[in-house]
Amino acid sequence: MGVRSFLIAAALIGFATYAADTAFAGPSDGGASVASVSSGTSGIQTAAAPTTATPTDESYVLGGGDKIRLSVFGENDLGGEFEIDGSGVVRLPLIGQVKAAGMTVHQFEDKLISMFEDGYLKDPRVSVEVINYRPFYIIGEVNKPGQYPYVSDMNALNAVALAGGYTAKADKSEIYIQRTGVNGEKDYPSNETTKIRPGDVVRIPERFF
Repeated sequence: MGVRSFLIAAALIGFATYAADTAFAGPSDGGASVASVSSGTSGIQTAAAPTTATPTDESYVLGGGDKIRLSVFGENDLGGEFEIDGSGVVRLPLIGQVKAAGMTVHQFEDKLISMFEDGYLKDPRVSVEVINYRPFYIIGEVNKPGQYPYVSDMNALNAVALAGGYTAKADKSEIYIQRTGVNGEKDYPSNETTKIRPGDVVRIPERFF
């Protein structure tokens, strides 16, 4: 075999070995490549799956606009996703219209258990969770006042940013919040320590010159 033929044969063997190794290692390398893109600083990120808001605390009070998921053990036809309407009522299978606004999730569960026991089910087991919270409102000295979807763990700065930021006349040191079920609004510091709740009406005041 001539030198030229030998070199060609060696090159072909080397290429075949490299191709086989690359194909074998492909899935692992591909995963690392995707991870490096999503964790980089270029600003390009992979789309994340939508997340469901989690309850703020056990004392959270239901209100119009909240969407709940009802589960009744052993009774699939009675469960599902339902929205509390503007009057605070939710319409459920079998038991019809039920007032939910003004109650905590646990209080509402107890109410449903009592209603199902009243001539419908024996020892019903009921679970209720909030899957989408009612919106909050922001008015006053922001660029885009209006109604916005509530996001879990939202604070005053998040709310202002969502509404397009402060106007030139805004007082950036404090905000006023009217909470559901509370008479009158109360002033709070305009920073990350002030938490926004579903249904809040947030007002950004004008500063005094």
